[in-house]
Amino acid sequence: MSNISEKTLIDLEFNTVLQSVSEFCISNLGKAETLQIKPFQTLEKLKPELEEVNEYLSTFENDTKIPNHYFDDIQKELHLLSIENSYLEPTSFLKILNNSTTIFELLQFFKKFREYHPFLFEASQKITYQKQIVLNIEKIITPFGEVQENASTLLKQLRKDINLVRSKIGGSFNKALSQYSNAGYLDEIRESVIDNQRVLAVQAMHRRKIKGSLVGSSKTGSIVFIAPDTTLQFSRELQNLIYEEHQEIVRILKELTNLLRQYTPDLKDYQNYLIKLDVTAAKAIYAVKIKGCLPKITSEKRIFLKNAYHPILLVKNNEQNKKTVSQTLELDKNQQIIVISGPNAGGKSIALKTIGLLQVMLQSGLLIPVHERSKTFFFEKILTDIGDNQSIENQLSTYSYRLKNMRNFLQKCNSNTLFLIDEFGTGSDPELGGALAEIFLEEFYTKGAFGIITTHYANLKVLASELENVANANMQFNEKTLEPLYKLFIGQAGSSFTFEVAQKNGIPFSLINKAKKRVQGEKIRLDKTISKLQKERNKLQQTSEVLEKIKSKATEQTNSLIEKKQKVQEKLENFQELYDNNQKMLSLGRKVHEFVHKYFQTNNKKQLITDFNKWVANEKTKHLKNTPLKLKTKPQKNKEKAKKWQIEKKLKTTEIEVLAEVVKVRKIKKIEATKIAKHKANYVFQAKDKVRIIGSNSCGTIDKIEKNNVFINYGIFTTKTTLNKLELVEPFKNK
Repeated sequence: MSNISEKTLIDLEFNTVLQSVSEFCISNLGKAETLQIKPFQTLEKLKPELEEVNEYLSTFENDTKIPNHYFDDIQKELHLLSIENSYLEPTSFLKILNNSTTIFELLQFFKKFREYHPFLFEASQKITYQKQIVLNIEKIITPFGEVQENASTLLKQLRKDINLVRSKIGGSFNKALSQYSNAGYLDEIRESVIDNQRVLAVQAMHRRKIKGSLVGSSKTGSIVFIAPDTTLQFSRELQNLIYEEHQEIVRILKELTNLLRQYTPDLKDYQNYLIKLDVTAAKAIYAVKIKGCLPKITSEKRIFLKNAYHPILLVKNNEQNKKTVSQTLELDKNQQIIVISGPNAGGKSIALKTIGLLQVMLQSGLLIPVHERSKTFFFEKILTDIGDNQSIENQLSTYSYRLKNMRNFLQKCNSNTLFLIDEFGTGSDPELGGALAEIFLEEFYTKGAFGIITTHYANLKVLASELENVANANMQFNEKTLEPLYKLFIGQAGSSFTFEVAQKNGIPFSLINKAKKRVQGEKIRLDKTISKLQKERNKLQQTSEVLEKIKSKATEQTNSLIEKKQKVQEKLENFQELYDNNQKMLSLGRKVHEFVHKYFQTNNKKQLITDFNKWVANEKTKHLKNTPLKLKTKPQKNKEKAKKWQIEKKLKTTEIEVLAEVVKVRKIKKIEATKIAKHKANYVFQAKDKVRIIGSNSCGTIDKIEKNNVFINYGIFTTKTTLNKLELVEPFKNK
């Protein structure tokens, strides 16, 4: 049983969430199971459940889609299997067969994709697939829910005899029908069917001339229906055979039922596993609907919910195309309790319920609509006091009920508790109730519990600012339009905007002034000061958010430019090195070419060798002058070799990049050339255009065009050709 009470679940509307989840179940058993979901007692039991839902959710985004796991409800069949001498109908065996086949497919799937879905695979390993169940049923029952003809030798013979007798019945009836029809004894309709039996439609005046059994008559009495004697004999024989067939089928079904009876525990496991998988699938589909994810559950006592949405409100607003404002909230050892204040209808209760509901959902194995970097903790107890809990049945006032609830809080509250209290301290005299609320708050604080409370009491706001690890917060309000922004701001108490809201709702200004005069001056000044501070804080926050965005964008651009500059610089250095290396190789090549050319002219081999050796000696002298030889140790040689390899690798990389750029430029030029060619191909020629015949270098000017023929003037002479043989050089421009 869960440590989180039913009252907490009701306060947070957890059952509404379960109702939404149950709609995605494919079976009634899955729906019923979903509505019974409760928070887990331990983190060890919760983690596998969350991971299974998260793994199922991931299948919507990849190719490892889980096979269809629709199943039949076999509760009735399981009950019959537990009763001695009972037997199942063929349709019941088909249900068991379907569930067994589904189990086999799922086990095979999770075995194949165990690396992708380790937790779902682990859950499937608790099931033992019994192949014999499928073999036994398929041997006896057809896919159409009938007993196989080959189920027994006797059944096969009985069905053969039944078909033979039915053939005889048809033959004898047709013979009687033909005989009495020719004799003129039958009515125009000739025959009818009564109780699945063919009968003769005899005119009443001739009924005594027909040998057979009277089985009925028409409403007017002009027609009587008679079954011929010969047909009746065969019908009685058929009934006996059908009875024997039924008895043999019952015997076979009992035998098959007894064979399956030993597998009853396995069939129960199949049913339970398929129900659980149905619930897991429904949770995953619901997560898609609310954009839920699995936040990190830490061992450190901390809640950090970023961009958290109230799931019920989110779904409702999405259906109405309304925007839902997310909340970001953090509770840790430095911010143990948050006191939210501000005007009514500003969203305080929604913010409080959002945190509570998401925590309960997560601890019940449901994914929640928060940013993926959110973190939270597993609380043993979640206590709530939300709404007007006046009890007529128990004759308790709102305040009495809340005091009783506070007593329960004080008894159960500890360091592993999350408490949520809406409108803390209300229901009694403000000063006296506020004083008692202070004591309760200090008690919760001392016990190390995490919590969120909403209040209008000024003394609680002051206490929150005095206690070290308690923070004030407010729901932001547009001071001009007095419209709520539904955004939680932590760090400052909120004004109730009591008189401003009253004025906005049409209360006469004169009455508001009277009310102000009756309130102590200090109270008004305090509220005004808080209101003013909140307005200034809102402006500063808006400015800060804008500046933060500008700063973030500028930083991103700076980092991007620096990175690009570094890459360009590196490429330039590599290219320069490659260029210098190539120039050196070209210079050496030219010198060698000079020696070879001179040799070809003089054919003096001795002179060639002398000049070449002299040139190599000069080059060596230059090289040693620039890079004098040093005695190197083996490590130094290895280091230099590695360095040289790195340089060569870098040069090759640069060369590849340069070649890639050349290929790109060629592609661009090719595309441009194709575009130009296409443009030219689609061009409509006109007089005075400069053209040339395809395959020719000479250019001429079009004199005139007649249909598909064109006359080209080359200055000295004129030639005639067709339009499809022309290539545009330069179109004529009208000035």
